[in-house]
Amino acid sequence: MLRVATLFLAVGAALFHLFSAGVSPFTALVQRPVHLAFMATLGFMGVGARVKAGHLEQGDPGGASGKTPWMLLLDAFLIAAVVISAIYMVSENEALVRRSGSPTALDLAGGLLTLLVVLELARRTTGWGLVVVAFAALAYAAAGPYLPGFLAHRGYGFTRLMEHLYLSTEGIWGVPLGVSADFVYLFVLFGALLDMAGGGALLIALADRATGRSRGGPAKTAALASALMGSLSGSAVANVVTTGTFTIPLMKRSGFKPFFAGAIEAAASTGGQLMPPVMGAGAFILATWTNIPYPQVAVAAIVPAVLYYVALLMAIHFRAGRMGLEGSRVGRREPVLPRIHLLLPLGFIVLLLAMGRSPMRAAFWGVVTALGVSFLTRETRPDPERMEKALVAAGGGAVQVAAACAAAGVVVGVASLTGIGLRMSELIITLSQGNLFLALLLTGVGSIVLGMGLPTTAAYVVLAALGAPALIQLGVPVLAAHLFIFYFGCISNVTPPVSLAAYAAAGIAGAPPLRTAWTAMVLAFAGFLVPFMFVYGPALLLDGTVGEIGLVAGTAVAGVTALAASTMGYFRGELAYWERTLLGIGAVALIFPGLLSDGLGLLVLLFIFFRSGTMIPARGG
Repeated sequence: MLRVATLFLAVGAALFHLFSAGVSPFTALVQRPVHLAFMATLGFMGVGARVKAGHLEQGDPGGASGKTPWMLLLDAFLIAAVVISAIYMVSENEALVRRSGSPTALDLAGGLLTLLVVLELARRTTGWGLVVVAFAALAYAAAGPYLPGFLAHRGYGFTRLMEHLYLSTEGIWGVPLGVSADFVYLFVLFGALLDMAGGGALLIALADRATGRSRGGPAKTAALASALMGSLSGSAVANVVTTGTFTIPLMKRSGFKPFFAGAIEAAASTGGQLMPPVMGAGAFILATWTNIPYPQVAVAAIVPAVLYYVALLMAIHFRAGRMGLEGSRVGRREPVLPRIHLLLPLGFIVLLLAMGRSPMRAAFWGVVTALGVSFLTRETRPDPERMEKALVAAGGGAVQVAAACAAAGVVVGVASLTGIGLRMSELIITLSQGNLFLALLLTGVGSIVLGMGLPTTAAYVVLAALGAPALIQLGVPVLAAHLFIFYFGCISNVTPPVSLAAYAAAGIAGAPPLRTAWTAMVLAFAGFLVPFMFVYGPALLLDGTVGEIGLVAGTAVAGVTALAASTMGYFRGELAYWERTLLGIGAVALIFPGLLSDGLGLLVLLFIFFRSGTMIPARGG
């Protein structure tokens, strides 16, 4: 019975979103409540909810048989509450607009119920982190008159707060949930359909063709496959538990120790959200928030993402060299040609976006195309069971995003109501005394702290409201400022002590979690530097002449390569500690723009290159 109900809801959600994207769009206060009702109902039925530590159960309804009658009754109450709230919002849509500013008792009751549903859904799908942030925001809204200094404000009562969060598009029904409702679900569905047809296996096979026979090939294959899958999935943890199941054992068999194999997977999966064209739907949220066209965001993000993965691949290469590993291929290569047509839908989406079509329309045709091409060959043709798994998996993946976006909307709504975003900007500017580097440092650290334990979409939305205005006020271009906080929000997935992606990878690898997390942070170290690079060197965001872009990108590639050699302790041979230190200084000089610093960095790089010896004997991973 539960399986049938879950399938019915998953099919209904798919049809609703496809209809609104491809046939007839709905208004915001219809589309978003119905979207939340579908996602919350699936979530409370166990789809997309946390059933084990650090893992999301995306494909199967979870745990109903192990629940007490009281727990089942609570689930039924929450489902009824969100469905009634959605029906109320849809049926009273026009009336709510007419009586704006004069909410009725029924309006307030609906707002309170919806708020409780959103927070409980967020707790079940993303953990306590975002819920604590949301409660802190609500407490801040109420306690304004009693707070000191720049934190003080007039204070807002229950009625005003509910009106702002529930009866407008400034809170729960705001931009974050709008992005989830309009096209994130469709991109998750797109990814699930491709994976059902064998798209995941195709991406791993293509990555293996590119890197499988080189030194440390299996690890490089894992990095590239996770980059491609992570761009579609939008969740570092989900990407780890999906691709890591195959890639981590492969890396261990090739000679890498468990903690290092887990760290590679965590770093690669985290970077997938930085990789165009999809960027885990983050690019769409960023584009919507900043009113910058999506193609401009995706194109600007290409070079920084490439730098991240060049640094990761070179770190793997140097580590393999230090271990004495030669190029090899572990296991049988998966065939590519029987599934190569599955690349067509992804290419079609990129083409539509490049032509200026909306992400919603591009996602719609991507889903239609993915479903169509899956029937072209016997190897990719879906059967009813696989189709059911794909639809439920799409629901599971979208539940987490919807819950995070709705809860993040509470934080954003409080920020817009109280003006805390502007106050945070004033604090950052005051503490940095107007110094851009210090402001970037403070914003980066704050972004990591606020992003710990939060899904990337939620982390970005919270940070966009609180951190980006300060950077923009100090003269940082809007796109660079938002990409800066987006990078640091993503990189929190591998930053101890709350590095969820690394902990998930450690569980699969059978490795110590903290050691895996620290190693993942070292492997992803370029992700901490690249945001500073494109703030100080706009050419990295393709803002400049061809010569400027080429020079900055070229020296940056040399810089991240030197950084990887320094952190791994190997270049052409094992490096002494003083050589690693000198090479690290040269890497920083190359990474930051400027002819003098570039020249100094290149001299250091050449000196270490010619000085380094031959490969040392293998010492283990």
